[in-house]
Amino acid sequence: MSSDLRKVPCTIVTGFLGSGKTTLIRHVLTEAKGRRLAVIVNEFGDVGIDGEILRGCGNEACPEENIVELANGCICCTVADDFVPALDAILALEPKVEHILIETSGLALPKPLVQAFHWPAIRSRVTVDGVVAVVDGEALAAGRVANDLDALAEQRAGDAALDHDDPIEEVFEDQIACADLVVLTKGDLVDRAGAERAKAVLDASLPRAVRVVSAVAGRLDPAVLLGLGVGTEADIENRRTHHDNELEHDHDDFDSFVINVPEVANPEELSARIARAAEEAGALRVKGFVAVTGKPMRLLVQAVGPRVTQQYDRAWGAGERAGRLVVIGLKGLDRAAVERALGVLEAV
Repeated sequence: MSSDLRKVPCTIVTGFLGSGKTTLIRHVLTEAKGRRLAVIVNEFGDVGIDGEILRGCGNEACPEENIVELANGCICCTVADDFVPALDAILALEPKVEHILIETSGLALPKPLVQAFHWPAIRSRVTVDGVVAVVDGEALAAGRVANDLDALAEQRAGDAALDHDDPIEEVFEDQIACADLVVLTKGDLVDRAGAERAKAVLDASLPRAVRVVSAVAGRLDPAVLLGLGVGTEADIENRRTHHDNELEHDHDDFDSFVINVPEVANPEELSARIARAAEEAGALRVKGFVAVTGKPMRLLVQAVGPRVTQQYDRAWGAGERAGRLVVIGLKGLDRAAVERALGVLEAV
């Protein structure tokens, strides 16, 4: 058997905040059909919400111990400190893992992560099966890389130089520049003309021919994502990005914090308040779990700008019943304004 066949394939799933990465990976886990999978989740914020969403699958092919969270910073900035130990832990699992999915934070640049697969400590054990970029189709159809960038638009209107220095646009462009496959999500929220606009934007932005597929609610045959067999690390130096000439980079353009939310009686009212936090306070992304009066199951809440979705995902465990929301926004996001919009000091 060749050394390449002995390597465990890894699929890197990248994409902007709220594009649908976790939903896509959760669907892959539920459709694993016995294939032994593991996941490395890179959170942006102090609470492991995405890891909890994936653990809610309850799939024997990917038990809880196969899901590893990295919350000490963006994975592309902490590869040596966090990623390699996480990979070591997964590769030591028994029974052996057959495929690893790596969900980056919405701000991560995939190229430094792919380059790490050349390191002597891991290059003989793993390979990049492919880089999958997840893109919000509804936002792209409207000319944005994410659903709600009104705060950024206001800054751009005041300073034309921001057209070139916009870090969000650069992150998006760097992500798709490294992609072997692009998944266009939220297709159910756009009409045919909108879908064609989104596809045209991608065609104009992709630096080379890359397959683009559409998905609704993360429903995509795992065979489309897993088994690409690209070995991306061998070609990564040919994928040019904005940060190729930088020795280091940071993500100081964003703030995140965790808000404790009391038990709610009316989930729809909570959704309205979260939408208000986006419109009035500039929250770009809100995600977490909330306790609802009279309901034994936890309510999973996810919001991209003012667009809020919610679903009951599983029963609360012993001692777990406590609402927490992670809020992410541009640098200077006013926590007090978000709390006022959410009404966290009063019963919702």
